[in-house]
Amino acid sequence: MSGDAVVGTRDIRSVLHPTDFSESSRLAFAHALRMALSGRTKMYVLHADPDASDEPDWSMFPAVRRTLADWGLLDQGSSSRAVFEDLGVRLAKISVHDRDAVRAILRFLDEHPSDIVVLATHGREGLPRWLHGSVAEPVARAAHTNTLFIPHGASGFVAPENGAVTLRRILVPVDRRPGPGHALNAAAQMARLLADGPVTLELLYVGDAADMPSPQIDQTAWSTVERTIRSGDVVAQILAAAEQGAADLIVMATEGHQGFLDAIRGSTTERVLRQAPCPLLAVPAL
Repeated sequence: MSGDAVVGTRDIRSVLHPTDFSESSRLAFAHALRMALSGRTKMYVLHADPDASDEPDWSMFPAVRRTLADWGLLDQGSSSRAVFEDLGVRLAKISVHDRDAVRAILRFLDEHPSDIVVLATHGREGLPRWLHGSVAEPVARAAHTNTLFIPHGASGFVAPENGAVTLRRILVPVDRRPGPGHALNAAAQMARLLADGPVTLELLYVGDAADMPSPQIDQTAWSTVERTIRSGDVVAQILAAAEQGAADLIVMATEGHQGFLDAIRGSTTERVLRQAPCPLLAVPAL
């Protein structure tokens, strides 16, 4: 929306990473852990399993201390207390007996509100296979939550082997509806939280130049702000801009009225997600 006000920044206080223990989830885990470290905040690792027992096999979960040791942040063999005492991250691993992963995630969010959900996708089907299915009632009850999707085959901006962050360029498609204010705020938050150098913001509008929104930009978050106008199919042009500009992250506003999954089902965001060359952050436009 023209003249859209800059939305106030809210710190990330907790990160939720639902996992299915796949190789794709390993990369999403690295992004979630890096965010929790940078924010010195809570991190939940959640697995929903219809066959879960009262004594889960915790060895299946991502090895947090080993990962942190590989990243040079903890000594090998450090105690579990060191994750919080040395690095400030409060970690909880949760195994839930539930055959509906969507319901399990949303119930957990109801009880433990998180500022961001970090999920892997599988193949070119958009949402992970274990998130497909009915979402009606549980999603309608869900809190509005930013969701970072790590597409299958994308390199991501956090290296799982050493935790290095490469976040140099963020692409934000803008339109009048939904307004871009919350997406721009989230993009600036990601840049401040994770980047270790200059970050370029590219605002992309697909349509007539005269109709491009003029949102207010927090200039302190960016080394450069670029404005790009394209014509043609919206999804194709967003993907082309991401490829040609070598974007490290796409940030997209969603209507978000019915929760973090319904916000992208069948939407422009989900269609971009299916072919995105880099991670995508879906931000509900509250």
